[in-house]
Amino acid sequence: MKRLIIKVCGMREAGNIRAVARLDADWMGFIFYPPSPRCVPVGEASAEAVRQCTKTKVGVFVNAGAEEMLETAARYELDYLQLHGHESPALCATLRQAGCRLIKALPVAVAADLAPAADYEPYVAYLLFDTKCDTYGGSGRSFDHRALAAYTGRTPFLLGGGLRPQSAEELLRFRHPQWAGIDLNSGFESAPAQKDVNRLEPFIHRLRNETNQ
Repeated sequence: MKRLIIKVCGMREAGNIRAVARLDADWMGFIFYPPSPRCVPVGEASAEAVRQCTKTKVGVFVNAGAEEMLETAARYELDYLQLHGHESPALCATLRQAGCRLIKALPVAVAADLAPAADYEPYVAYLLFDTKCDTYGGSGRSFDHRALAAYTGRTPFLLGGGLRPQSAEELLRFRHPQWAGIDLNSGFESAPAQKDVNRLEPFIHRLRNETNQ
C-alpha cells in the first residue's frame, strides 16, 4: 500500500492553516461554497493565507460553473478541484481539458450508490466516497464502509463521511485495493472551520505508525 493520503478539509483561518500544516497530513481542503459555515471568506487576506499553505491545496466546489472554478483555482493556486455537487461528467471533461486535476465526491449509503462512479472515472484523479445525506456533505455522519466492496473501478478513492478520532480502529481494519486516503473535517473541530490540533496530531501519528506509511 502506498502512503495513505490524509486530507484535512474545511480550513479557513490563517493561524489554524499554519498549525495544521505542521502536522503530517498531505492535503488541505478549502471550501468555496457560500452556504457552508467553512466557506473561505472573500478577500485578499484569505486568498494569501490559502496560497501560503505548504500542503497540496484542494478547492471544494458545489455546482459551480467551469469559469468560476478555473478563476478560483488560479487565484488561490489550487492543486485539485473537488466537485461535491451534481456536476456532470461533461463538466469534468471540460475541466480536465483545461488542465485541472479533479476529485469527484459521490454520496454513498448502499452499494448501488457506487454505480455513477464509472461515468466519472475517465476524467478524475480520485473519487471521494462520502455519506449520503440531504445536504452536500458535512453531515458529520458515517456510512457502512462494507458497501465499498462493490466498487470495482480502477480510480483510487478517498474515504470520508463522519470520520473522527474514534474511527482509527475501523480505518486500520479497512482494506480495498483502490483505497488511497481519508478526508477529515468536522470530527476534528472545536468549532466550524477550526481544527483541533490536539485531536488531529495523535490520530495522524497512529495511522502513520500502524499502517507503516
